[in-house]
Amino acid sequence: MYDPLMVQPMRDELTRVGFEELRTPEEVDDLIKKKEETSLIFINSVCGCAAGIARPSVVASLKNEILPQNLTTAFAGNDVEAVERARKLFVGYPSSSPSMGLFRDGKLVHMIERHQIEGQTVEVLTKMLTSVYDKYCGEQVDESVEIYDPFAELQITVEEAKE
Repeated sequence: MYDPLMVQPMRDELTRVGFEELRTPEEVDDLIKKKEETSLIFINSVCGCAAGIARPSVVASLKNEILPQNLTTAFAGNDVEAVERARKLFVGYPSSSPSMGLFRDGKLVHMIERHQIEGQTVEVLTKMLTSVYDKYCGEQVDESVEIYDPFAELQITVEEAKE
């Protein structure tokens, strides 16, 4: 368990902009019971490389016109049981922190894992997040929105590789 005094500024970075802390498994369960809402669960972390990008990015993403109705966070290494419960909801994804799961109608609809955060800039991760919000957090899912993938431009077709 991390020293609570050490992690408090990292908690404050999110709570000061409106994130609600999930400190117990019951609080995670209560969030997911909000079936007709959208919820972001941000697994916070002390990891300097990824969390130092993730926290400022998620804060910057709040300038988007469309946002999740519930902004929540649990801290890996401190809110152990809440994080464990949230990770059980991230079905199909290995445990990682920081990470972010977006829920709509009580179901996981998008996940951003640590490996997608590492090496990104705040601007790129913010763009990823806002595209996720635009697709899933409106009145209806907007299938016309493409989730921003910074690696997409690096992918080439077989034909392009042959050339």
